[in-house]
Amino acid sequence: MSNSHPPYGEQPDPNVTPWSGPPAPPAGYPAYGQPGQAPQYGQAPQYGQAPQFGVPVPPQKSNRGLVIGLIIGAVVLILALCGAGIGLALVGNDDEPDPTPTPSATANQGSGTEPSSSPQPSEPPSEQPNNNNNAVTARYSSDLSSVCDGSPILNAATYSGPATAKAYVFSNNPERPTFWSSKIVGSDKRYYAKSADFTTVSVVGCMSMVPGSEGAPKKCDYKASDGKNVSVSYISSRYQLTFYAAKTAEKIGDGGVVNAPATRCPSFISYNKTTMKAYAAPDSGTIEAALDKFLS
Repeated sequence: MSNSHPPYGEQPDPNVTPWSGPPAPPAGYPAYGQPGQAPQYGQAPQYGQAPQFGVPVPPQKSNRGLVIGLIIGAVVLILALCGAGIGLALVGNDDEPDPTPTPSATANQGSGTEPSSSPQPSEPPSEQPNNNNNAVTARYSSDLSSVCDGSPILNAATYSGPATAKAYVFSNNPERPTFWSSKIVGSDKRYYAKSADFTTVSVVGCMSMVPGSEGAPKKCDYKASDGKNVSVSYISSRYQLTFYAAKTAEKIGDGGVVNAPATRCPSFISYNKTTMKAYAAPDSGTIEAALDKFLS
């Protein structure tokens, strides 16, 4: 091996090393001194056949503009709906009056806390058991007259106020102090109750004759059942009307004085055969007027 050195003053070839031969030609090109080969292309189409070309691919369209337009339209629509809703809310608030706070009835003075302005719900009063030994259970409407003797009716309706109460009225007289006769009121009255609906009654009116209120007797002539003619003293008077709660027999109000006029002899009369006296019945119109006032 001989060492070859470049002539003095020349730069050595970087592609040539001292131990290698001349530099190799670059890959992909023909070596120097050799003719290059012509590049090969696709074969020419045969006669009678159309040349085949590649199908051109259309450029992909961008949807960016469409998406931006839809977003802008949606934003405008939302803003329009919000504006309409705010306008309707403002108009609706103008029609409603502002609530006025009311002081609570249960305010505790000096407690240092402000009373609540909203009404507090109250629980309905619980019904206490009746420990009255004289309490009875009514089987008929006439049994409610026991209230006038001080006996509560266990199966009567509870009195919760005059606005919804149903009522019966009874009266007696000196000739029959322990017998209470029912007084009929108009069926068109709100407080009217049928005899079969006695358990719906919560108010009982009791009328007792005012002592010393008897008027001068009126003579009424009748023919007795045995055919004899009899003369009966028909007496006017005044009655005191008092209202009681049917379920407890407790007094709940006064109905005032009810007159029992005896200006006319009735066509039918019930009288005492011993005293030959009969007492006029209390005026029905005055009874209804008292009920209208108390149960209104």
